[in-house]
Amino acid sequence: MTSVVLLGKPEREIPKLPYEIVYTNTRDMEICSMEIEPILPGKEIPAASESAENLCCWRYGMEIDVLEYMYVKYARVWIPDPEEVWKSAELLKDYKPGDKVLQLRLEEGKDLEYSLDPKTKELPPLRNPDILVGENDLTALSYLHEPAVLHNLKVRFIDSKLIYTYCGIVLVAINPYEQLPIYGEDIINAYSGQNMGDMDPHIFAVAEEAYKQMARDERNQSIIVSGESGAGKTVSAKYAMRYFATVSGSASEANVEEKVLASNPIMESIGNAKTTRNDNSSRFGKYIEIGFDKRYRIIGANMRTYLLEKSRVVFQAEEERNYHIFYQLCASAALPEFKTLRLGSANYFHYTKQGGSPVIDGVDDAKEMVNTRQACTLLGISDSYQMGIFRILAGILHLGNVEFASRDSDSCTVPTKHEPLIIFCDLMGVEYEEMAHWLCHRKLATATETYIKPISKLHAINARDALAKHIYANLFNWIVDHVNKALHATVKQHSFIGVLDIYGFETFEINSFEQFCINYANEKLQQQFNMHVFKLEQEEYMKEQIPWTLIDFYDNQPCINLIEAKMGILDLLDEECKMPKGSDDSWAQKLYNTHLNKCALFEKPRLSNKAFIIKHFADKVEYQCEGFLEKNKDTVYEEQIKVLKSSKKFKLLPELFQDEEKVLSPTSATPSGRVPLSRMPIKPAKARPGQASKEHKKTVGHQFRNSLHLLMETLNATTPHYVRCIKPNDFKFPFTFDEKRAVQQLRACGVLETIRISAAGFPSRWTYQEFFSRYRVLMKQRDVLGDRKQTCKNVLEKLIQDKDKYQFGKTKIFFRAGQVAYLEKIRADKLRAACIRIQKTIRGWLMRKKYVRMRKAAITIQRHVRGYQARCYAKFLRRTRAAITIQKFQRMYVVRKRYQCMRDATIALQALLRGYMVRNKYQMMLREHKSVVIQKHVRGWLARRRYGRTLRAIVYLQCCYRRMMAKRELKKLKIEARSVERYKKLHIGLENKIMQLQRKIDEQNKEYKSLLEKMSSLEITYSTETEKLRSDVERLRMSEEEAKNATNRVISLQEEIAKLRRELHQTQSEKKSIEEWADKYKHETEQLVSELKEQNSLLKTEKEELNRRIHDQAREITESMEKKLVEETKQLELDLNDERLRYQNLLNEFSRLEERYDDLKDEMNLMVSIPKPGHKRTDSTHSSNESEYTFSSEITEAEDLPLRMEQEPSEKKAPLDMSLFLKLQKRVSELEQEKQSLQDELDRKEEQALRAKAKEEERPPIRGAELEYESLKRQELESENKKLKNELNELQKALTETRAPEVTAPGAPAYRVLLDQLTSVSEELEVRKEEVLILRSQLVSQKEAIQPKEDKNTMTDATILLEDVQKMKDKGEIAQAYIGLKETNRLLESQLQSQKKSHENELESLRGEIQSLKEENNRQQQLLAQNLQLPPEARIEASLQHEITRLTNENLFFEELYADDPKKYQLYRISLYKRMIDLMEQLEKQDKTVRKLKKQLKVFAKKIGELEVGQMENISPGQIIDEPIRPVNIPRKEKDFQGMLEYKKEDEQKLVKNLILELKPRGVAVNLIPGLPAYILFMCVRHADYLNDDQKVRSLLTSTINGIKKVLKKRGDDFETVSFWLSNTCRFLHCLKQYSGEEGFMKHNTPRQNEHCLTNFDLAEYRQVLSDLAIQIYQQLVRVLENILQPMIVSGMLEHETIQGVSGVKPTGLRKRTSSIADEGTYTLDSIIRQLNSFHSVMCQHGMDPELIKQVVKQMFYIIGAVTLNNLLLRKDMCSWSKGMQIRYNVSQLEEWLRDKNLMNSGAKETLEPLIQAAQLLQVKKKTDEDAEAICSMCNALTTAQIVKVLNLYTPVNEFEERVLVSFIRTIQVRLRDRKDSPQLLMDAKHIFPVTFPFNPSSLALETIQIPASLGLGFISRV
Repeated sequence: MTSVVLLGKPEREIPKLPYEIVYTNTRDMEICSMEIEPILPGKEIPAASESAENLCCWRYGMEIDVLEYMYVKYARVWIPDPEEVWKSAELLKDYKPGDKVLQLRLEEGKDLEYSLDPKTKELPPLRNPDILVGENDLTALSYLHEPAVLHNLKVRFIDSKLIYTYCGIVLVAINPYEQLPIYGEDIINAYSGQNMGDMDPHIFAVAEEAYKQMARDERNQSIIVSGESGAGKTVSAKYAMRYFATVSGSASEANVEEKVLASNPIMESIGNAKTTRNDNSSRFGKYIEIGFDKRYRIIGANMRTYLLEKSRVVFQAEEERNYHIFYQLCASAALPEFKTLRLGSANYFHYTKQGGSPVIDGVDDAKEMVNTRQACTLLGISDSYQMGIFRILAGILHLGNVEFASRDSDSCTVPTKHEPLIIFCDLMGVEYEEMAHWLCHRKLATATETYIKPISKLHAINARDALAKHIYANLFNWIVDHVNKALHATVKQHSFIGVLDIYGFETFEINSFEQFCINYANEKLQQQFNMHVFKLEQEEYMKEQIPWTLIDFYDNQPCINLIEAKMGILDLLDEECKMPKGSDDSWAQKLYNTHLNKCALFEKPRLSNKAFIIKHFADKVEYQCEGFLEKNKDTVYEEQIKVLKSSKKFKLLPELFQDEEKVLSPTSATPSGRVPLSRMPIKPAKARPGQASKEHKKTVGHQFRNSLHLLMETLNATTPHYVRCIKPNDFKFPFTFDEKRAVQQLRACGVLETIRISAAGFPSRWTYQEFFSRYRVLMKQRDVLGDRKQTCKNVLEKLIQDKDKYQFGKTKIFFRAGQVAYLEKIRADKLRAACIRIQKTIRGWLMRKKYVRMRKAAITIQRHVRGYQARCYAKFLRRTRAAITIQKFQRMYVVRKRYQCMRDATIALQALLRGYMVRNKYQMMLREHKSVVIQKHVRGWLARRRYGRTLRAIVYLQCCYRRMMAKRELKKLKIEARSVERYKKLHIGLENKIMQLQRKIDEQNKEYKSLLEKMSSLEITYSTETEKLRSDVERLRMSEEEAKNATNRVISLQEEIAKLRRELHQTQSEKKSIEEWADKYKHETEQLVSELKEQNSLLKTEKEELNRRIHDQAREITESMEKKLVEETKQLELDLNDERLRYQNLLNEFSRLEERYDDLKDEMNLMVSIPKPGHKRTDSTHSSNESEYTFSSEITEAEDLPLRMEQEPSEKKAPLDMSLFLKLQKRVSELEQEKQSLQDELDRKEEQALRAKAKEEERPPIRGAELEYESLKRQELESENKKLKNELNELQKALTETRAPEVTAPGAPAYRVLLDQLTSVSEELEVRKEEVLILRSQLVSQKEAIQPKEDKNTMTDATILLEDVQKMKDKGEIAQAYIGLKETNRLLESQLQSQKKSHENELESLRGEIQSLKEENNRQQQLLAQNLQLPPEARIEASLQHEITRLTNENLFFEELYADDPKKYQLYRISLYKRMIDLMEQLEKQDKTVRKLKKQLKVFAKKIGELEVGQMENISPGQIIDEPIRPVNIPRKEKDFQGMLEYKKEDEQKLVKNLILELKPRGVAVNLIPGLPAYILFMCVRHADYLNDDQKVRSLLTSTINGIKKVLKKRGDDFETVSFWLSNTCRFLHCLKQYSGEEGFMKHNTPRQNEHCLTNFDLAEYRQVLSDLAIQIYQQLVRVLENILQPMIVSGMLEHETIQGVSGVKPTGLRKRTSSIADEGTYTLDSIIRQLNSFHSVMCQHGMDPELIKQVVKQMFYIIGAVTLNNLLLRKDMCSWSKGMQIRYNVSQLEEWLRDKNLMNSGAKETLEPLIQAAQLLQVKKKTDEDAEAICSMCNALTTAQIVKVLNLYTPVNEFEERVLVSFIRTIQVRLRDRKDSPQLLMDAKHIFPVTFPFNPSSLALETIQIPASLGLGFISRV
């Protein structure tokens, strides 16, 4: 929507247009014009020490015409006010020179006359335009004075809820007295890496600036936090340290940053207390140095403390508390470890009950005690030391309860057996009598003698309190010392950042020595601050090379000299303390004599001789001299200290005072008020002998001065950063602003001094580009030059005539105060003129448009009338033509119908006749066929009968012969029969038990089935009864309603009947009266009936209404249930996404920890390893990551089983592994099935062996060598056969020796032997299977290479070859060898042919075996599924029962078969074992023979090839022509590949290296098919699966995964690399799914692709591992693109003006923001779109799945939206109407990019919804309740906190815009009160959506893939 601003009242009404028109009153524009300050020739600024009235009237030297221009009607000014300090007023008439009063009107509408000072004639300060109110930096204001500063702070604090504001280099922080959500880790991340002026003011911005300057300038930094008590100094310092700890992290695993933060709870507990101004007031100052290493990570810290308030230990004012630690101890008195301290309630102890407020609202002291103890533990203070600390603190509390009894005026005594003192002595470990004595006496030492003098009760109480303070001060020092030791850096410190948390300027009704020291420290800090501000201003001007004059700023050096110089206040105080009879009065007189009337800053009060006044930089302060000397001395009796030192039971107590002897603690001599602390070194230097006594004589003032000088030296050696904390009110009300208190603090903390220095120079500064962009409207086209600097110079010379008002620097233009306001006024006038011209143009355009519209309307009417007439005529013509057409078709219909009827009748007759003839013919053919069938069956029956007789005769002969042979065998097997019978007897009992168990199971199954039937019948009965009862209930309800109605009618009718009876009785007695009343009674009866009918109808209507309601309720319930179901479905989806996100986050954390582990491991190896000559190569397949994954298959588990059993210790009661048992059971069944198939094969093999033997006897004796080889082979087989027989005998022996069931239990010897045998047999069978598969592949290749030849051709070839060889005389030997090789080749060929036939037969048998195994597998799976449903205890029993049942059935079958002849049964069992052994021997023999023949064939083929090559070289061309052509094998060009790649095991590392580690993604992506590495790897896996080599599969997959991890770790910051391997990993994962053989993944495969499925291994576990790896790569990809996009987002989406001229640059302060103009090197929206195009093209080139690309794009857009919105919420200058338009345009460009890439359905647009709504919120109207309702309904993607934050930050860029009222924001908050959303302000820019990898099958055929030579994979071959 286009916005047009109309100024002034319109002359007439303008019709409604599709434009947003804003009317602005001309009077308002005049007011705005009057607000602008014109050019000022100069101004005189008063000193900072002047009164508030002088500060409000800074005098400007102005010419008369300028004054008339500024102070005119409607101009707004500030006037002093006793309540609000400053009030805004409006001039009612122009000011003229010479006027003594100003006619003003206040904002509340009251008129007044403001009198000017007749002497100075100073005018009140002007008010800034509303557009500048609420600026982030106070130096950006046009008018820089106190009321402007105060008003700006108030508007930001009250209206916008912003507590931070810049004032040049100072950060002003106002305590909100409320927890604000602006200190989370998301806020820290948002400020990290940002320039200080680019974000809204914040303590994190100051901390980031300090951290950045430390790293950039290699200079130490300091953050000086000052302010009154309760202003928030401690919290600000705490947040600054938290920022450093979060951003920098720790340099070691010792968590130093946590220790730095943990020092805060300890120091707060022992150094903070509740005051009337603050519940957690720091009663000491501290300077914490946070140390960093060269990589700028925290390595340690050191703390210095200043001025601990010791007097608080013994005295608290009303509504105040002692230090927190005492109340924490009292709250934890019930703990067992604190029983010995004998603590009680805080109201019991004198030192904790004086304030009368022992509890702080909302604070749990017991919980705080737990936090304090945890912090102590973290900092290395052991539990014993902690208990020692608590004993000392408890002793102080008990010492405060010690009372004294006066004996006389000069002496006192402690009551006998005084319990508090007894407890104190027990805790301290000192003698009661000694301590009681020295509490009431003191020792006086003279030159000759020593006296012990009693003291009065008052002096004893003071001595007790002094002792308590001294103990606490020493304990405080000891704790600080140990905290410093815990924070001490273990490595060398490279730099540090100091955080100074120190008290502000203090002035009370009674000020003493404490306030004097505090204000002295603030004088020193203010001097340092003034010098730094002045230095920065000077450096800025010098850098820009502009001339300037020295600024006369206030220098407080005279005040500092008054305090610390020779003969100053401190010097005189120390001198008086040395005097024997020195007093406060004599010291005051010395001050008067020395400084009164000699120093302008020192004054004497009129009515006091014991006080003095010092003019500090902030205010005058009157100090009372009483107590100065005593506090400066801080006397503690040495005898009491010696008693404590003599404690032998409590080691910690003497340790406190030993430290005091070695190095004097700065708190050893302190005032009774606050204790000054100097730097506390971690390793104090040893004092020289005799030095301690000297040091002990130093006064508190002297120590404090030294410690302050040390602090100033530290600060001067660092770059300071200033934070001034302001207390908005004294009542701790949240967001309440007291102007009086704020002004006092602003004057005291130096903020106004900064403003004054800035105003004296050039406070407004613009870069040339910003000035050009803002004031381009003031230039004409001819003024715009290519050089921006020269253009700005030319324009300014025309606009501002006085050249002293601005200066041109190298990169900036400097303006004096007020000049920017003048330029803004000219700009507003120009825009106003432009708006008037727009109005004129629009009105003319409207009239022209109206005329054109009327003309078009007339033409349209004419057109429609003429069209109507033409349509009427056309309608008449159409009707005439239609009538003729209807007649034609009607006649045609009649004739056609008659013809159709005749035709149908004729066809029917023909059909009947033809059918009759065909049926007759069919019956005749049927009879003939049946006769033929009868003849066939009769003849067949006769033939079968003859054949049966012949067959029976033959069978009888065979039986006779077999019986004779069996009798012969019977004699040989009688001995063995006995053992079989014994074996059978052993099994009789077991089989009976099995049968009994089987019967029992059958009975239980029958009972279970009967129970199920009963249950089902009961359920059916219950359901029918329920339905029946429901129907009865409904019927009864209906009948009940009818009965109620009938009852009512019956009752009424009964009453009427009774009445009629009575009337009938009366009629019999009095007929005449009845006749008279008959008519009347009839009328009443009819009326009653009608009423009853009406009631009946009403009841019916009510009944219908109730039915309708019931129906509606049922429908509502159904709808609600459906809605609930939909909501629950959505909730489940959300839970699924949350769970997926949690899993992926855990995976990300795992990968991070894994990388950390690898790095630490590498570092450890580097540190431990000793360099040796040479290079040791390690196996690249070995990786620490291999332990993550455990992959197994059935075969792998079977092979690893013995190893596992050996490693696991055998336990007596170890449960049987169910999975192991089922696998063994399955393996046994497979072996038994293989046994039968192999027996059949054995018979065939024997026949083949006989035939082969006969053939070998007929062949010539050329195979002598082969026969010798066969004999050797036979011997090897016989030895192996013996070995197997021995193993079988051991097995039989173990089985026959078993007498009890527990012998065969798991872990028994027989069980282990059986397991070992089964394992070895399974391993042997697997090896044989693999060799058979390899042999088949070799035979197939040999078959293709060697074509079968006829014997004749072979002999011919041999003859020709013999003749050729004879011609070659020099090659005779080669010819003979060649002939032998040809003969051998023929023999091998014949053998291969026979082997081919045998293996084809074997293949058929194996297929049958596979089918049987599948059936057995299915049956076992069903049994397994049934067993898994049982409880764990019953699984073993059930599986054993199944196996026993199966074996029993098999035994019963054979028993029934051989029931008549037990010997046959025994022979069957023996033959079974023998056949198995023989079959294994035969199989192994043939396999070895095949391997031998294969090797020989390769050798012969190689020799033949060499011979043929040599022959061809020696044959001449003529011979070649004359010789007959021999048949040659021509290789085929197109081979039928199987889609597999073969490689050697030793080439695996080379494969991983060439295909993964050293592969360049760019070349592969451009030149080759996408996903080629994935296809190659899968084809290699397919070949390993084809070979049934599980080790090769596992090794290849593990190496692949580790290789991908290595390359990503090495080049993980390259987007192309990460994208390439994400695409290939997903493709590899899809290939494993597509060719897994699972039906769900085979739906889209071609038949050829289905043939390529994996056959031997289930790689589901590897698929899960690859899926996890893909998730890790995806997360790494997101991090890479986030790092690339992060620098572009803010600049391109927010700062850059995509639509030029829409938003101008506002005037800014000292901290300049990043320019929104696109300079060279800055990012724009086009940069972001180009980067998105780059990402998209790379992913497409790499063949990434489209769904995955959509997820990546969604994540990218989320990052863009989140980062943009977060910066918008933290930048006040970006929250404007024009910036909202820019954002919406940028978002539309991103959406256009999505449309171009067909990614609109990716969900990326939805991630930008919060940003879109924020931009809309900036543009919508924000005035009425309807606007609030619209905002609440529109901004559903924003949280309440975000909506309120945007409204608070909304800032007009131009004067035509209006601010958002506070009441409107309150309305929004009320409406959104019930919305349940997150209280978090910022979006989580680091959030990563859970990624999924939808299955995407490939249509590419594996056999068509070609391997390019550029990959260097020549060692692999296609199969």
